[in-house]
Amino acid sequence: MKTLQLQFENATGGTVSITLDNPTEPVNPAAIQAAQDTIIAQNIFTSTGGDYVKVKGAKIIERNVTDIALS
Repeated sequence: MKTLQLQFENATGGTVSITLDNPTEPVNPAAIQAAQDTIIAQNIFTSTGGDYVKVKGAKIIERNVTDIALS
């Protein structure tokens, strides 16, 4: 399973992230940047360390899970 992690800096300098499942691929860096800029400009989210104030980055995370059959 792949996720898109959007990373931000909050008002106290901490890193906070928003994770979205199953991103459309190939990813569009310009669209991701625009979405992150909108999140900051419209002050959509806040964290325990305050408002999101700066874009720190974005990454695709891929995780593989295999069930183990137990008797």
